[in-house]
Amino acid sequence: MFTGLVEEKGKLISLRRGADSAHLKIGARLIMGGMQTGDSIAVNGVCLTVTTFDEGTFTADVMAETLAKTNLGELQAGDRVNLERAMRLGDRLGGHLVSGHIDGVGTIIKKERHDIATLITVAAPLAVMRYIIKKGSVAVDGTSLTVVDFNEDSFQVSLIPHTAHATVLGEKKPGDRVNLEGDMIGKYVERWLGARQREEGEKAPSKGLTADLLAEHGFV
Repeated sequence: MFTGLVEEKGKLISLRRGADSAHLKIGARLIMGGMQTGDSIAVNGVCLTVTTFDEGTFTADVMAETLAKTNLGELQAGDRVNLERAMRLGDRLGGHLVSGHIDGVGTIIKKERHDIATLITVAAPLAVMRYIIKKGSVAVDGTSLTVVDFNEDSFQVSLIPHTAHATVLGEKKPGDRVNLEGDMIGKYVERWLGARQREEGEKAPSKGLTADLLAEHGFV
């Protein structure tokens, strides 16, 4: 489990492909403290397991499913990646609950400055959009962000200067693809409401979680 507060930008040293997998070697500094084999590290929001490490690098294996559903397979040596260690019970939860399991890959379609803020518009698949609400949370390449606005197939987030500098999002440009994870609480609410409706003999909603549905059941 993660919080979406990126600890540092690491550097991809190498990506070695197998028949249907990949082996990543990543250079890092801050997150290396206390690292152990088997630790979970979020790399651009994807939960990976440390297989080996030394003073300034660690390695992780990526299976076929992860390559197919994230942007990790598109990385090249020298690319920067967002890194976050798994949260510890008792830590402050400064972002939101992030599982490290990606719901879909989106594409940045617009990036613009508004005073000190950087506004980013991301086109996203339905698997992500169903959990997007105004002022809600979304993880973009593992970065916990607040949704400014959205429409049927895209949403907008705003970066303060610190976030733009401390994460790879500040370096992204229109056309770049980003890993997306919807809000975990929204998923549980959707699942619970669907189960409740089925128990009551009602037809499960075909359009997923909506504001009207939440209001009807007393959540908003």
